[in-house]
Amino acid sequence: MYKQKGFIVTRAFLAITLLTVLTLSTQKSVAEEGETEVVFPDEQDLRVAIEAQTSKLREINKKIEESQQNLVKTESQKQSLEGEIGRYNYRINQIDLGIKSSEINIEKLGLEVEGLRYDIKDKEQNIALKKEAVVSFLRELQQKGNENMLFVFLKNKSLAESFTEQQSILNLNEDLAVEIESLHTLTTNLASTLDETEQKKKEEAQEAKTLSYRLSLAAEEREQKKEFLTQTKNQEKIYQEELKELEAQQSEISSEIEKIEDELRRSFDVTLLPLERPGILLWPVPLATSGGQGRITQHFGERSNLYRGKPHNGLDIGAPIGTPVIAADDGIVIGVDNNDNSWRKYQYGKYVLIEHKTNLTTLYAHLSKQVVSKGDSVKRGDIIGYVGNTGYSTGPHLHFGVYWRDSIIMKSIPPAKGLVPVGVVIDAEKYL
Repeated sequence: MYKQKGFIVTRAFLAITLLTVLTLSTQKSVAEEGETEVVFPDEQDLRVAIEAQTSKLREINKKIEESQQNLVKTESQKQSLEGEIGRYNYRINQIDLGIKSSEINIEKLGLEVEGLRYDIKDKEQNIALKKEAVVSFLRELQQKGNENMLFVFLKNKSLAESFTEQQSILNLNEDLAVEIESLHTLTTNLASTLDETEQKKKEEAQEAKTLSYRLSLAAEEREQKKEFLTQTKNQEKIYQEELKELEAQQSEISSEIEKIEDELRRSFDVTLLPLERPGILLWPVPLATSGGQGRITQHFGERSNLYRGKPHNGLDIGAPIGTPVIAADDGIVIGVDNNDNSWRKYQYGKYVLIEHKTNLTTLYAHLSKQVVSKGDSVKRGDIIGYVGNTGYSTGPHLHFGVYWRDSIIMKSIPPAKGLVPVGVVIDAEKYL
């Protein structure tokens, strides 16, 4: 009776399995979905090529890091015309290295996609073989399953032969179960590899956009250097006069912002903010300690001569010019502006302001380029711009500000162009 019940269960199982196999057999492979057939180079050569590009990328990134350290050193030096020209040259060199990095990375990602296609091809071939094995088992079981228990016992000459045939059916069931489990594992792995391939393709497309941006940035930086030399007539005296005037103007802007923020802080209700814990916000530029290129250069609340000894109202993350900046959380872009006036650099320069549902608003300042527009919805981790040196800044970095959302107001504070965001500032690191 047990075997008879087992046989009934097995037949139901076979019906479900057959449906599964037929479903799998209708799935399209990557090659079938593509418009053109992929030509696969030698697999070993491909691995060697990927490693070569990886090695080149490491070398370029090392040079970018060295250029960043050189730029940081110049920030502590006395402001001079020669020093400013040197900083322009360092930035241009850094952008050129970034262009090279993007070119190598695009080629590397392309090779990695080809490598994944090899993997996909192997998995598809193995799946086809497993499908054949499963179908073969199904046919044999279907044939044996058409004979009921009584017929099996009557047709055989002995009871031993009858039990042997029944055992054969049970063995087929077990073998089929093994093949189906193996097929399931292969199809799961294939799905994972297909997802990885799509992710690599997205990274390749994003890197191509970054390359295009870096090419335009290199031209812009050279043009700004040319304009700077024209305005200062390449004379130290004129440069120092311009610098002194710029510092006085920036001091006035900062004083006005300070007064407004002090007034706004009086109505600040700390209970409206999310609980302070890590992970509420993403790092807008991943730090070197976690595989990125960012380094904290100034914490919230720290004092420096650059801010006339006043507490710093954000978190500064130094990174090579052109480094992607990502949204710290889901939100709506409520501000995209530029405070610079020609080559004269004021306040936040190019910035993006994002409002979040957590009662927080985040500011991404001193960007070299914004790639979102006011009113856009952004997701956590989306690229919204690139690290730059616009605004009142001594070197490429991201000024990351976090505000109590309801306190934000936009002010026009000449001679800075556009609008300057002002509000109750909060320590970003309490939420990162």
